Amino acid sequence: MFRAIRPTGPLDAGAEVDGPALETLVLQELRAINDCHDHRYQIHFWRTQGGLEVDFVLYGPRGLLAIEIKRSTHVERKDTRALREFKRDYPPAQCFIFYGGSATLHMDGITALPLEVALRNLSQLLVCGNSNPQAMLVNSPSLRATKLLG
Repeated sequence: MFRAIRPTGPLDAGAEVDGPALETLVLQELRAINDCHDHRYQIHFWRTQGGLEVDFVLYGPRGLLAIEIKRSTHVERKDTRALREFKRDYPPAQCFIFYGGSATLHMDGITALPLEVALRNLSQLLVCGNSNPQAMLVNSPSLRATKLLG
């Protein structure tokens, strides 16, 4: 859909187009699940004066979720900087990175999920909110942690 609305031009780099396309896809899914199941999350983004940014902040009766989208196949600690800052300002938040890799990772209180797994389990993630995120990970084989990074 994104490509139909905004076709790639000769001066566009793939990363400049693919990143917003992934963010748009995730936003579409977040809104659809949120509205369909009446979760009543408000969907925002977060940006600091210094330029740190979190793509999606969901706030509602089930809690506070922060989601960063990365098209990269690897997640490093530097990729969690904005989410770490967000979590410092909002300690109850559950923070996630959806990325192009294949392993579920945990680092600095942030869960990194492969994009395919995250989208497939997005409804469950929104249902759990802040109520019991660890139970969500334990009860879903595709969301179980496979690696801890420090």
